[in-house]
This record gives sequence, C-alpha cells and structure tokens, in this order.
Amino acid sequence: MKRRNFLYTVTGGLISMSALTGLKRFTDGLAQEESLMPVLFIGHGSPMNGIENNPFSQQWEKTAKSIPVPKAILVVSAHWLTNGTFVTAMDRPQTIHDFGGFPEELFAVQYPAPGNPQLAAETKALITSTNVGLNHDWGLDHGAWTVVRRMYPDAGIPVLQLSIDYSKGAEYHYNLAKELAALRSKGVLIIGSGNMVHNLRMIAWDKMDTPNYGFDWAIEMHELFKQKITDGDHQSLIRYESLSKSAKLAIPTPDHYYPLMYILGLQGKNEAPVFFNDQLVAGSLNMTSVQFG
Repeated sequence: MKRRNFLYTVTGGLISMSALTGLKRFTDGLAQEESLMPVLFIGHGSPMNGIENNPFSQQWEKTAKSIPVPKAILVVSAHWLTNGTFVTAMDRPQTIHDFGGFPEELFAVQYPAPGNPQLAAETKALITSTNVGLNHDWGLDHGAWTVVRRMYPDAGIPVLQLSIDYSKGAEYHYNLAKELAALRSKGVLIIGSGNMVHNLRMIAWDKMDTPNYGFDWAIEMHELFKQKITDGDHQSLIRYESLSKSAKLAIPTPDHYYPLMYILGLQGKNEAPVFFNDQLVAGSLNMTSVQFG
C-alpha cells in the first residue's frame, strides 16, 4: 500500500479545525441562492452513453440546460466503493477508464474538469456523523464523467466525487446525505449516478436494441420504485429488500442502488419528483432517472 493511501486509511485524511479555518472557503465567494439547486439521480447505464448520441445522453444535455448552471458538482457514483467515506480533493482529477471490452474511442476520452480542494474540505466539515477522508488518488470514474461530460462538455465546472462506504447499509447513506443539504443553497449540483434496476448477469443481449424491454421482475420493481418515490415513501425504499421477492433480482448487489439513497436524503419538503429517461434496457436494467427541485 502506498504510504499516502495508508495515511488516508488510518487518519481518514484528517485535517484540524484550525487548518480548515485557515482555508479560503470555496462557498464564501458564492451568493446564497434564492432557491435550492436541484438534485439528480441519473441512471448512467453503459459507458458508451458517454460518447453515443442517443436518447439517454440527449436527455442529460437537456436536463443541464433546464437547471441553473452549477458552481460545482458533487457526484456519488456506484463505481467508487470504499471502506469509509472519502471525497476527492485534488486540483485536477484524472479521468478513470474503469471498464473493459469497449472501443478504443471510449478509452481515449478525457474529461479535464478541475477539482476543488477547498470545497472538498468544506464537504468533509459538513459531515459530522463519520470521519471523511480527503482523497488525492481517485479522480472521476465512468459513473461520473460519462454523465457530466454530456451535461457540461466544456469541462469548466469543478467536479468532486464522494465515495460510497460499502460496509454500510442503505439507511446510513440516506442519513449521510442529509448532512450535505447546505451545499444545495450554494449552487452545488449533487448527482447520484447508478441504476435502480441493475442485474448485469441476466442481460438479454439479443434484446439490446428492443426499446423498453424488461423481464417481468424488472418491470415490477421499475414500477414499484417509481411509485414509492412518487409517494415519498423513503422508508420502503431504504428497506427495498422487503418490497418484493423481485428485489433480489433487480438489486443483486446494492452498489448501483445506493446513489439513489443520497438523492432521496436530499429531497426537500414539497419537492415532487420529475422522472426522465424512464426506460428498461435489455431485460434487466433500467435508465430511470429523477430530479428533485
């Protein structure tokens, strides 16, 4: 293990309060917004959505144009799973190609958005329920850059990632999200990037080009998730395993589901969900996305 990684593991990237006070706070220079920045859960699907001009990527572009331009972006991606919670804190996050078997064109993509160490320190300070490490080794994985690249192609907005502590359950992540709420009033766009229905082992490869094709169990959970989100029934969504026997097929592992918990935890009072990209793909996936605010 690199010495720096070992120190992050042991200390969580601990910084003293005096050091934090000495930093020029990123949000000090941001005006208090009259309304809260929206929050988004985005079904990111295949990495190819990052370079293909298809209905999903087109809708990401439309969504970006329909909301205020963010001062910064914080992404909770299904592809950064850690023991403990970390936030990227480097000036220039690398573009991570964390996949295989795709065209070279995809591996050649770079998304050179800046990071923001000051905002990372502030994010760490906002979260008091656990120690948050400041990470300088990760970057932007494909759960982040494939989406944000389509939304903000100029790469001029700072982008940070918050990791998912995979040793914790859904309720932990839901409650942790609430501690990030202050960022919404400062123009920070928070995105959860995953998929509500995500079972790669059961993909119907012969149905990849069949629009909105889903197995019966995927259709059932697809509709159940939307209904519970519409009803504001967060507790049922936190305890998703109890919704139906089909839940084990829709979410065989919770990595792609946990980002939804962050967006539900950030939902404000009287904020109704707006669904988009609401389609099933290849039998066992869905691209359903939701906006609050």
